[in-house]
Amino acid sequence: MSKMKKIFGTDGVRGTANIEPVTAETALRLGRAAGHVFKHLERVARGHGRHKIVIGKDTRLSGYMLENALSSGILSMGVDVLFIGPLPTPGVAYVTRSLRADAGIVITASHNPYADNGIKFFRPDGYKLDDKIEASIEHLVFSGEIENIRPTAEEIGKAVRIEDALGRYIEFAKASFSRGKTLEGMRIVVDCANGAAYKATPCVLRELGAEVMVFGDKPNGKNINDDCGSMHPENVCRLVKEFRADVGIAHDGDADRVLMCDERGQMIDGDDIMAIAALDLLTQGLLAKKTLVATVMSNAGLDAAIGAAGGRVVRTGVGDKLVIDEMLRGGFNFGGEQSGHLIFRDYATTGDGLVAALQILRIMKLRGQPLSQLAQCWRRFPQLVSNVKVREKKPFEQLPGVLDLVARAEAEVKPAGGRVLLRYSGTEPKARLLLEGPDPAVLERWSREICTALKQQVGA
Repeated sequence: MSKMKKIFGTDGVRGTANIEPVTAETALRLGRAAGHVFKHLERVARGHGRHKIVIGKDTRLSGYMLENALSSGILSMGVDVLFIGPLPTPGVAYVTRSLRADAGIVITASHNPYADNGIKFFRPDGYKLDDKIEASIEHLVFSGEIENIRPTAEEIGKAVRIEDALGRYIEFAKASFSRGKTLEGMRIVVDCANGAAYKATPCVLRELGAEVMVFGDKPNGKNINDDCGSMHPENVCRLVKEFRADVGIAHDGDADRVLMCDERGQMIDGDDIMAIAALDLLTQGLLAKKTLVATVMSNAGLDAAIGAAGGRVVRTGVGDKLVIDEMLRGGFNFGGEQSGHLIFRDYATTGDGLVAALQILRIMKLRGQPLSQLAQCWRRFPQLVSNVKVREKKPFEQLPGVLDLVARAEAEVKPAGGRVLLRYSGTEPKARLLLEGPDPAVLERWSREICTALKQQVGA
């Protein structure tokens, strides 16, 4: 720990469980630091009595260890803990708001294998922490400044278990569906990834009247994301055809994302969901500022479809936190990622796989159309991704002619709605080139020219 200077990544703390920084010792320090920070952000607790922090988790074996360590640290700072057990990440965010807690914590590594785990924090309003608060917590973890703060006797925090947390989230999710409407007559296959949604999603769908076939709903601590869920959507696609279902739904381990499958067994990814939902919101005049927020990884066909309908797409870097930040900054109400993180800000403060699925099911019922037909509302542009192994990551502007080639390629594909993205990998010695446009031959020609220039100058 003494050699470490940073534990927060792009989405909280994450790594192999019981190896730094995802250890009981660091979780204890995080709990103490978080308790101190949230206790002093607001002098008066949001609810009655002491300040309190909600702790939820997914179904990983290591969740017990981290849950107890975090709570011990929080309690030692005179802050109460509200245990809510296994619940989707968006459920933890909602319950944090619902219980008027001062913060929320979810113990999860999302779509990672069970051996990994992580810790995410939520503000009192259910949004993820901003960098300033993260930095304050991180500083206290390493500085030792709060080592001597030791409440005693009745000042020590108290932990209680909230028995109705699941019920609260179920009612919240159902409220995002059209009032007075049902899913009666629909047959739905659900793969819960043996994760946090194993109770919530089947329950909501059944209470709305659907016939539900559930898989990946028997977590044992070690089978989360194991050949199931949104990391393996081929399973739900096969099951939809096998059971002749109307639609399939696949979550990841913490259910903050969703992929779907149409009645023909074809996968519907985040880009498809964004196209269907954004165009529906545009038609109703409900897409704030007529803008969809997507990342640089989403297909350029989205821009063409939304633009043709009178809207626009704003792009961010990869990560749902960046999408949410842009939505808050610009006052937008819908955005997401190709991977299945969908944020409907009219209902939720973070990606919510169940709420996103309900919005698509609502549109299916409203239009009386199968999902395969709804997905035809846009055309996915051909995409060509090329990787060039490099000996050094020299700035592209220092490579003669490379950016000129990129600009010329962009000038040819952009008028037709295409795009060019050249970047270095953050984890490998590679340059990555993404080209999209309506004509595959054009993409191949420009990919060949740009990659040749890169190989000649920095190729390994």
